[in-house]
Amino acid sequence: MLNRRTFLESVGAGVVGAGLAGGSLVFAAGEEPAKRKRLAVVTTEWRYRSHAWHMAERFIVGYPINGRWHKPAIDVVSAYVDQFPENDLARKRSAEFGFPLYKSVAEALRCGGKELAVDAVLIIGEHGNYELSQYKQTKYPRYEFFKQVTDVFRQEKKTLPVFNDKHLSWNWDYAKEMYDISRELGFAFTAGSSLPVTWRMPAIEMPLGADVEELMCISPGAIDSYDFHNLEVIQCMAERRRGGETGVVAMHAIQGPAVWKAMDTGSWAAGGWDPKLFEACLSRSHELAQPDTFSDRYPTPAQMREWVKEPIAYRFEYADGTKATMLLMNGLVGDFTFAARLKGEAEPLSTLFHLPPNPNVVYSASLMSKAEETFLTGKSPYPLERTLLTTGLVEAGVRSLGTGQKRIETPHLAIRYQPTRESTFARS
Repeated sequence: MLNRRTFLESVGAGVVGAGLAGGSLVFAAGEEPAKRKRLAVVTTEWRYRSHAWHMAERFIVGYPINGRWHKPAIDVVSAYVDQFPENDLARKRSAEFGFPLYKSVAEALRCGGKELAVDAVLIIGEHGNYELSQYKQTKYPRYEFFKQVTDVFRQEKKTLPVFNDKHLSWNWDYAKEMYDISRELGFAFTAGSSLPVTWRMPAIEMPLGADVEELMCISPGAIDSYDFHNLEVIQCMAERRRGGETGVVAMHAIQGPAVWKAMDTGSWAAGGWDPKLFEACLSRSHELAQPDTFSDRYPTPAQMREWVKEPIAYRFEYADGTKATMLLMNGLVGDFTFAARLKGEAEPLSTLFHLPPNPNVVYSASLMSKAEETFLTGKSPYPLERTLLTTGLVEAGVRSLGTGQKRIETPHLAIRYQPTRESTFARS
């Protein structure tokens, strides 16, 4: 009979000799796991600068970490690729590194045989040609990939660790079902993006148990993509406040002139945000816009309005009263900066979430070190609830925008959890 205990007994033991250094999985000199793991990659497409190129190839050729080139004790042995654009690399990588491409997810997990033949699954549902939802979200098939993977788990009466790139789904009901299935079947399921695990400048953490009043993140980008990254920046800091995470009760998304009007109010209570947080974020930016021949001037309100053609803000409220604002400011900044107001502190806590540039994008190495940790230990290094909540915040944000920029209640986001005691961001 298939039950939770059957599934739990099938999860492999931890890794001998593994440990954490600077938030990343490493091994002592000369130590490696007794047996190399076998990995199946399930992705939408595999081309230059796609997420499969960023992430799956880390398990093929390794990645830099802690001042050395690390080769994971995991071999890519199979892949399912959903689409093949003109600049496809999947076939080339398959021939170069000797792993087959299969015509279905189930075949990839079974390596063309009749039973599970891998030890872990990497799901990458980003990029490719897919239709849009009514709120302009790309319907990437993360949910469909996940369900096909877990259908095999049910058929085989055995589970494996799974890593899912970015948010769980464009659809809240799908995302919640993915979360529930992972808990029902009892397997390690890690998800999210590189922002919570990349470097910070300065390398600061939200103090555990801090009295946080208001938070902000500013970045470039568009909805259904960079909004998720921005929200993860906020959430990986917000979850460390006193009492842990309490969930979000309301979302109000605005765009265009409404953003400038909100900024002019000068406070959250008046419909905007704390201007000291906005200033702190811009002052941490390494890519703050400047007029020609300038290099070190704080932009004026008029310049901001000229450079940012379509500003977007998500203003949301946590159940414990904490407030947060996510701002997408294309034309003003080119990076991700964070600031928070803590009770009793005169100045905001602020930092830059640093994303090193293409083509090396070593921040994806930080993220894949968390995937590797999941695959080797059978445990998630940070709470899946964080990704579930940020997934729901994206959906609430685009829905608020798409229904006339109205404030909406979010009782379904009453998601409570505790953070890890030690942070997981990169330090070395």
